[in-house]
Amino acid sequence: MRWVLAAAIVPIALAAQADTVPPGLSGNDVGGIIQWTPEAEYVYRDLAFFHCARFNKIAVITSIHRRYGDYVGFRCYFPREYDPRKAFLYGRY
Repeated sequence: MRWVLAAAIVPIALAAQADTVPPGLSGNDVGGIIQWTPEAEYVYRDLAFFHCARFNKIAVITSIHRRYGDYVGFRCYFPREYDPRKAFLYGRY
């Protein structure tokens, strides 16, 4: 019976993890790309913002190619007033 329970929990955990990354978004703490689609035209700024916010950075859109198969590129930068020592002391990073 425990084996059946374990077999039921694993797919649920994998399905919950699969929904955390938006489709068409690829990147790291330096920046990334978003696959361009007509639907992404309205949300690419939000996707870039939320991706960079995970690293306490701001997003700057660097390139937009409005064709299928192309991408919206963005970079993640620290804000000008960012101080790593203060962020470490206050637990923001």
